[in-house]
Amino acid sequence: MAGRHLGTLALALACTWNIGSVTAGNVQAPNLTLPSNAAELLREYAWGHDDLSPVSESYSDSYGGWGATIVDALDTIDIFEEAVNFTTSVDFSVTPTDDQIDLFETTIRYVAATLVTYELSGYQYPALVEQAKVLVDKMAYAWVGNQSVPYGYMNWNETTPVVGTLTMEWGALSNFTGNQTYRELAEKAVIWIAELPPPLPALPAQGIDPTTGQFVGSYVSWGGGSDSYFEYLIKWARLSNTDNNLFADAWAAAVDSSIQHLARTSTVLDWQYMADWDAGTIIHIGSHLECYLAGNWMLGGRLLNNETIVNWGLALMESCWNTYASTATGIGPEYFGYFSSDGNYTGSSPSDGDIAFYEKHGFFVYPGESDYYLRPEVLESNFYAWRVTGDPKYVERAGDALASFMYYLQAPSAYAGINDVDATDSTFIDDMQSFWFAEVLKYLYLTFDDPENISLDEYVFNTEAHPFKAPPAKEVYGSGTLLQTDPSAFKATTGPLPVVSPAPAVASAAIPSGL
Repeated sequence: MAGRHLGTLALALACTWNIGSVTAGNVQAPNLTLPSNAAELLREYAWGHDDLSPVSESYSDSYGGWGATIVDALDTIDIFEEAVNFTTSVDFSVTPTDDQIDLFETTIRYVAATLVTYELSGYQYPALVEQAKVLVDKMAYAWVGNQSVPYGYMNWNETTPVVGTLTMEWGALSNFTGNQTYRELAEKAVIWIAELPPPLPALPAQGIDPTTGQFVGSYVSWGGGSDSYFEYLIKWARLSNTDNNLFADAWAAAVDSSIQHLARTSTVLDWQYMADWDAGTIIHIGSHLECYLAGNWMLGGRLLNNETIVNWGLALMESCWNTYASTATGIGPEYFGYFSSDGNYTGSSPSDGDIAFYEKHGFFVYPGESDYYLRPEVLESNFYAWRVTGDPKYVERAGDALASFMYYLQAPSAYAGINDVDATDSTFIDDMQSFWFAEVLKYLYLTFDDPENISLDEYVFNTEAHPFKAPPAKEVYGSGTLLQTDPSAFKATTGPLPVVSPAPAVASAAIPSGL
């Protein structure tokens, strides 16, 4: 169904918004039936550290040095009790590294994992909530004064502000602690961005200056840097059942605008892609990370009872899977380019070899971006496609990917990324990031598992694949009207984006002293 010729769907999608609110649909198809030793090596070579280096049999500390893989994999690995004991013993108030701490990465890994594990364990380990609270209490200093938007990083041992996508994780902490400040801070940032005049209707620019609250530049993308903003709009509407329609309406408006302004069809094989945009220029580029949007559109389309959006998600899934099916290893690259009827600008000139590859497959591996970093997004959307449609081809594809991983990614210890997905003799990348456990293995497992386990009608996954228990679904999500934004009022500053606060250790006025 989903692969191609979706040009007429934009009109169909636009028409659906004229009929008012509709009843929310179930996300998951009913009555579905199914047609390493990495954890031990993690314990041996990298226990207590963030990532295992599977080639050198060592470790790295990229996320504060608090044992990111152990914590991030709490709801995946089979050494559960040992991992819980480790997590509850970590001193999250200080970091043993000199690195600045990223609010987003800390939230989606550490905070989400501790809270979801507490919930999935039947609330047996309240110490996990206390650990999440230590982290979030400190990260609340991301908001300086009355700013609506927090900073991106902080010098942790100096309490410097930061930024990120937070609603699901911080909202869950509010539910578990009774302190609504966490949720209010996270929602405030999202609402500010959603209502700020964008460069394209309902599509915010990627950069925002926390000191002014204004956009920096005009780059628009569903890929890295913007991904979780869009992803969490609809997920937060479902997880919270909020009465504020802004979240669902902003998401629906972003989808509608993307189909009108960003959607492109390849001139070979008619694959559907979602382009980037900058100051009026379409950039014909896609990424492995951006492939999450296929599953996100399936989820949101079902919640809004809009099969047009679901079908777009399925079409985007086909294009993403093609990047796996077309390479020598059966694994997709970090970035890829393509040509459409309006041109082929990607920011880099394709070689003769790239053009030949494109003419056969409908995309080409973007120059210098042939790596596979153990990313999950294609298998994530494949999991959603299986759960939403019940089509067994998605189970078969998961099996194909697993076979490729087992053949090409086995390093001296555990699994490693590779530098060239189109070479069967590629060298390894000496890093096994925590999302290998937290996301890749989890989505594979759940694709092969009983479909009623962690049903998409009962759980909402955060961007790191941690499943939060959701309340029963509402009858309707959103108002049935797209959120209106005014691109004519768009204003963007230029210059470097301030990431770390210039005012370390200044508490936000929005944070109660008793937090």
